[in-house]
Amino acid sequence: MPRAKAAGGGVGGRGDVTWRTWDASRFAIFPWYRHRTRSWMQSTIEVRGVPGGRRGAMENGILAAMARGGFERVLALHDRRSGVRGYMAIHDTSVGPALGGVRRWVYRSDEEALRDCMRLARAMTLKCCLGGVDAGGVKTVLLDHPEVDWEAAYEYLGRVIEGLGGVVSCGPDVGTGERELAWIARETHHVTRPGARGPGRLSAATAEGVFRGMQAALEHLDGEADWPRRHVVIQGLGAVGRVLAERLLGAGVRGAGTELDPERAGAAEELGVELLDPTRELGEECDVFAPCALGGILHDLSIPRLRARIIAGSANNPLARGGHADALHERGVLYVPDFVISAGALMRGAHFHLERRRKPLGHIGERIGATVQGVLERAAAEGSSPQRLAVHEAERLLEERRADPLPAEPLAPS
Repeated sequence: MPRAKAAGGGVGGRGDVTWRTWDASRFAIFPWYRHRTRSWMQSTIEVRGVPGGRRGAMENGILAAMARGGFERVLALHDRRSGVRGYMAIHDTSVGPALGGVRRWVYRSDEEALRDCMRLARAMTLKCCLGGVDAGGVKTVLLDHPEVDWEAAYEYLGRVIEGLGGVVSCGPDVGTGERELAWIARETHHVTRPGARGPGRLSAATAEGVFRGMQAALEHLDGEADWPRRHVVIQGLGAVGRVLAERLLGAGVRGAGTELDPERAGAAEELGVELLDPTRELGEECDVFAPCALGGILHDLSIPRLRARIIAGSANNPLARGGHADALHERGVLYVPDFVISAGALMRGAHFHLERRRKPLGHIGERIGATVQGVLERAAAEGSSPQRLAVHEAERLLEERRADPLPAEPLAPS
């Protein structure tokens, strides 16, 4: 199916809000289509916007945010049957489908959920650009409430994704694991399910990329990694953090970490990870601090407490604001851009869906390590923070993609 384009097509186009109100009688000749899609079509608001759109009540809200961030679509999701609410932000489909995970989380407000969704979708596009992946970014966030029927909610999301015709493919994220992805897969094949029949262990691919990125950062500062002399603190010992801990301990690192889930904490302790009080993790003197949980942890209050030389982890958007990268740089803390070092799962999943018929995957860790090395060397030469340089380079590549877009290749079933 041809790749969908945002209204207006880019800077200077028109913007609009489309309220989709569906009359079932219009689709009477397509009973299967009506049955499969009517429920989500009735409850989905599609918001499209680019600079120069019509003036209206939302001009300074969602449309302005979409224009600033270069988004193609934002979908507001609500399913009456399951009770689920959420958002899907499609950032870019200029050279391929949009790829990204489904996050289920308790947000303080709808606005906070939408902001997180859009930041994560844009970060996925930046990952694609610097990772050499012919795809763009999307993110779905679902607001976690106890009254939601989650099996029905994920089936609903599958119907939404199927209705987009291959423009989007989703995968795991916080709150969405193999069980939830299986529920989505009942309604669409545009879903990445880790395992033998899919792209393999995505968490392992991410952890290996983080390990190689850490190695590149240590070599950049000290000339060698010399793992047995290193102390690494991992925040979050879940799917990625635990695998990363195994890799580091195997290299001889003194590993410590924090984990709020008692079962995960116990499993990590059995591996040999020293468990820290979560209130101590930022103040622990170490070579590398690895944020592998949620984002937004590096801010005005936490940065002064840091006693790490390097920050390198798998968490998306650990910086509360972009300016905090400069604050770290001024303090002499080497921050490895999160969207560079954490791209392993994206690269493996994208290869499985888009490229496995054309070329071998190669070693993901080595590719990420080389990219990190290049970013750090250029940033040092230019006197810039690595984050600022990486964002600038990714945005340059994105503009090149958008200037010469390619037709999207249909996603291969997982």
